[in-house]
Amino acid sequence: MNTIITISRQYGSAGHEIGQKLADSLGIKCYDKELLSRAAKESGFCEEIIQNQDERPTTSFLYNLVMDTYSFGYNTAHFVDMPISQKIFLAQFDTIKKIADEGPCVIVGRCADYALSDRKNCLKIFIYADEDFKIKHVMSKHDVTEKEAREMCIKADKSRQSYYNYYSSKKWGRADSYDLCINSAILGEDGTVDLIKQFIEVFEKKNNA
Repeated sequence: MNTIITISRQYGSAGHEIGQKLADSLGIKCYDKELLSRAAKESGFCEEIIQNQDERPTTSFLYNLVMDTYSFGYNTAHFVDMPISQKIFLAQFDTIKKIADEGPCVIVGRCADYALSDRKNCLKIFIYADEDFKIKHVMSKHDVTEKEAREMCIKADKSRQSYYNYYSSKKWGRADSYDLCINSAILGEDGTVDLIKQFIEVFEKKNNA
C-alpha cells in the first residue's frame, strides 16, 4: 500500500477518531495535531503561534504585523512580506508534502487534500454527520451542555470552511471537492473505517491494474 488518505471533517463528526482508527487498522501513521509540532520544528516558528493559527481564516492586519516579529526560517523577499498566517500555512503545506513523501499515512485537516492535489496516490475524504450525532459526540468528548456543543460545532465549522475556501481553489464540504463523502452517523466510527478500507482496496486495485 502506498496510498495517502486525507480526511476533511465537520466538527463533531468523529473525523479525528475515524482517521486514527483507520491508520491503526492499516498499520500506518495518523497526523493531526502532530503535524503542527513537526511544522513548527521544521520551519522555526513557535509551536504556540502555529496552534493559534490552526485551521483559522486569516487574522487581522495588526495581529499579523505584531506576530511577524516571531517568524524566521524563510528569507526570500516575497516570503518576508507575507502575513504571518500565510507563512504558517506555507510551513504546514511544506510539512504535509514531506510527510506524504515518507510513505502511506492518514492526514486529518489542514487542507492536506489541496496540498497533495497533484498526487495520484492520494485519496481525499470528507466526513460529515447529522446534527444530533455531532452534538452528542461533542457533549461526550468535551463534557459540555447541548447548547455549548451546538455553538462549538457552528463556530468550528465556520472557521474550517473559511480557512479551506481561502487557501484552496475548492469549496469545503462540497462533494466535488473530494473523492468520497461519508455520513459517519449512519455507520458509526468503526463502520465508517471499514467502508473507507474497502474504498482504498478498490482504489489501489484500479491504480495497480
